[in-house]
Amino acid sequence: MAPDPDCIFCKIVQGEIPSAVVYTDDRVIAFEDISPSAPVHLLVIPVDHVTFLTGLDESSEALIGHMALVAGNLAIEKGIDDSGYRLVLNQGPDAGQMVDHLHMHLLGGGPLGGVAT
Repeated sequence: MAPDPDCIFCKIVQGEIPSAVVYTDDRVIAFEDISPSAPVHLLVIPVDHVTFLTGLDESSEALIGHMALVAGNLAIEKGIDDSGYRLVLNQGPDAGQMVDHLHMHLLGGGPLGGVAT
């Protein structure tokens, strides 16, 4: 999919907006959240512009899996894999999605509050 010229995350992917990138490959890019909610707060996003999970189909299963694998590897790299971490995909305004570009939050590095499961 083509980049959305109005999307801040597409601009980060294109290098138009500086970001603290911690990982990149041909499918995803990961960078530090500019307003962290935890000591470790990274975002893993697709390089291609995707707004919501509902815009994907079965051909995108590998992308979502790759995002989760990258997040897991980053958790190891950041040293939070043993103490625990959270992966979050917010979808839509009621869930708190602030940028309409699919993104996975990797949160950890200390006790995480919020919804218990």
